[in-house]
Amino acid sequence: MHIQQWPAEAIWEALAAELPGFTVEILPEIDSTNSELMRRARAGRTEPTLLVAEHQTAGRGRLGRDWRTARGDALTFSLGLPLAPRDWSGLSLVAGVAIAEALHPDLGLKWPNDLWWHDRKVGGILVETSGAGAAGAPRYVVIGAGINIATPAATEGLRTPPAGLRELSPGLRATDALGAVVPALARALRDFAADGFAPWQARFAARDVLRGRPVLLSDGRQGTAASVDAEGVLQLRTDAGWESVRSADVSIRPAA
Repeated sequence: MHIQQWPAEAIWEALAAELPGFTVEILPEIDSTNSELMRRARAGRTEPTLLVAEHQTAGRGRLGRDWRTARGDALTFSLGLPLAPRDWSGLSLVAGVAIAEALHPDLGLKWPNDLWWHDRKVGGILVETSGAGAAGAPRYVVIGAGINIATPAATEGLRTPPAGLRELSPGLRATDALGAVVPALARALRDFAADGFAPWQARFAARDVLRGRPVLLSDGRQGTAASVDAEGVLQLRTDAGWESVRSADVSIRPAA
């Protein structure tokens, strides 16, 4: 079996000075990297940690959806660290922008948390937090990403056809993608904590695959998607006027 040479030391060297106590762990298999870091956080372990799994047996997406890939075909990791932004709005969008920009100029973003290319899903992002202390106090945030490196076989029941990064960057390895993405993501989170989502609004809009398209929401609403406001809230133009859509409420897809 081929053993991947992960850039753990290079990532640690790039971020250790910015993230005191930072560790990098590579596991051959686990249920879910997000689940593991959340378990640790609930047990009081809140040091900055990058957890990479070569294979997940119970990967999770937003709204409780399963996320499954064949062994060796995807990059699956979670970055956990304490964070204390003034406003949490738009965090998942910032993570998406940072990851997309680090990987390829042609990657798009489907609000609120998917990486798309030509209306096919390349990956997804799951943001979870632990701890809800006093206002302004740090919370432990876990940013998980599942990114297809090879193109998965189409599976019955998928709402969006899959794509893989090798269609954009032939020969790309999961190890290469990890080394590019993690430092960019960590620094994006630092900047978000200081300045919020507003400085990222235009960068998200530049990759927004829904902007200007008819869309259908899982709650039955439909309309035309504008881009997001300065808090990362999707603006939807309907027959009744403008509506705001927050990511916790619904899923959304282009209308047929």
